[in-house]
Amino acid sequence: MMILVKVFCIVLTFIFTFLTFTSPVKALDYTKRDLFEADFSGQNLSGSIFNKANLRSSNFTNANLQKVSFFGANMDSANLEGADLRNSVLDSARLTRANLHNAILEGAFATNTKFEKANIEGADFTDVILRPDVEEILCESAIGTNPVTGRNTRDTLYCP
Repeated sequence: MMILVKVFCIVLTFIFTFLTFTSPVKALDYTKRDLFEADFSGQNLSGSIFNKANLRSSNFTNANLQKVSFFGANMDSANLEGADLRNSVLDSARLTRANLHNAILEGAFATNTKFEKANIEGADFTDVILRPDVEEILCESAIGTNPVTGRNTRDTLYCP
């Protein structure tokens, strides 16, 4: 009986330790928040929601933004250098003058996104859904190769 109790305690300790140290990152909801000049650099924000948030001049350098929703967000002059935006929602977001240097946008949804005067050097746009006129504008300034994926920005945008 005593051995059974010890085994039970060991199993419970193992389960508690496993759940404590392997819990997933909790997605956060920043919908409609004013986050002007906020610093999210290097953070894991995977799955978070920033719909219609004011993210003007915010810093997302090297942040994990996979599957994040930025629907309708104001990201004017935001720094997304080296950010991982795979499978994120950027539809109707304003990324004017944003820094997307070496960002990964693979699989992002960005049909009505504004990228005017954005720095896209080394950005990876593989399988990003863009309007043809936006794609054409981005091709005018597309240069570089993404250091993580090894893909050329012009190739990922299908530039002529």
